[in-house]
Amino acid sequence: MRNTSTKIRVGITGQPGFIGTHLYNYLGLCADIERVPFSDDYFDDSERLTEFVSRCDTVIHLAAVNRHEDAKILHDTNIELAEKLIRALDAAGNTPHVIFSSSTQEHRDNLYGRSKRIGRELLMDWARRRQAPFAGLIIPNVFGPFSRPFHNTVIATFSQQIVDNKEPVIEIDAELSLIYINDLVALIYRAIKERIRLDEWVVEPSFQAQVSKILARLLYFKKTYLQEGMIPDLSDPFDLCLYNTLRSFLPVHFFPREYKLHADDRGAFVELVKSANGGQTSFSTTHTGIIRGNHFHTRKVERFMVIRGQAEMQLRRIGTEAVITYQLSGDRPSYVDIPVWHTHNIRNTGQDDLYTVFWINEMFNPEDTDTFYEKVVD
Repeated sequence: MRNTSTKIRVGITGQPGFIGTHLYNYLGLCADIERVPFSDDYFDDSERLTEFVSRCDTVIHLAAVNRHEDAKILHDTNIELAEKLIRALDAAGNTPHVIFSSSTQEHRDNLYGRSKRIGRELLMDWARRRQAPFAGLIIPNVFGPFSRPFHNTVIATFSQQIVDNKEPVIEIDAELSLIYINDLVALIYRAIKERIRLDEWVVEPSFQAQVSKILARLLYFKKTYLQEGMIPDLSDPFDLCLYNTLRSFLPVHFFPREYKLHADDRGAFVELVKSANGGQTSFSTTHTGIIRGNHFHTRKVERFMVIRGQAEMQLRRIGTEAVITYQLSGDRPSYVDIPVWHTHNIRNTGQDDLYTVFWINEMFNPEDTDTFYEKVVD
């Protein structure tokens, strides 16, 4: 299908997965990208898969089985997915830019790594045969918010165990090569924009870290943040990535968190924010019935605090429909921390002005606001 638009039409196989979800949402922020929706069941319907690839200028092949009790099924399925994609491309008569997500497991003697290498080679051969652009990414361990524990990375597993008050165990204290999900999707976007051709693109890790160091930092966050309510020192980029990952595992009922209210004949006092590395704190008043917000952040850490009046706060994770609602009152001062990739708003539901304090971990930069408008509900 000929593209008459100035936008690049991008389809992602494996769109519902960890990387796919982040990439799909990230590309939604790019004015020069048009996303072509994908469903996993397309692989069971050759006509729908063919129609999908026919609409794409770029196909990013993420779909894969990462874990399975039967390693041979895992191996065969991953190869079959690549073969089905190739058949659909040929049937469509389309030669889009194909970006394949492989793994550093390629260089290890296991069936998963072998299946990823074979899949990359199959698509590489198709690209040569059809003279199509191809990039085969060899990706290190990926981590970040909303990753699956006991599936994606040990960081996700440790985070879930810590939130559940379980004792994480280090099985092998290995040195890990890690890439944060934000860095990976930004790299893929660059590959799309520049139409990069590279059969074996070894992706540089964002970080190198010992498993024991990772656990030590996560336990530090547990003590300072989960137990003491203090915002930890986030000046180190790796710490910020670990912290945003850990807090993505917090259950909905973790909030609101109540402050300790100190009252005597002089009045009342509440310690609002204890921060290990500062940030920016703001105060606002909101008239009755007025709504503030309806935006989200991809990296910023933000806390909302109601200290006077009545308010309703709504949150919704980008790409989902479920709305989380909190009722807040200045009579019982409390706070809510906003997860990354959650659009949020706050409405004055009382009869008097609402007093709200906001804290954010970085100073406002008009050149890089990390603030994107989207209504929580229409």
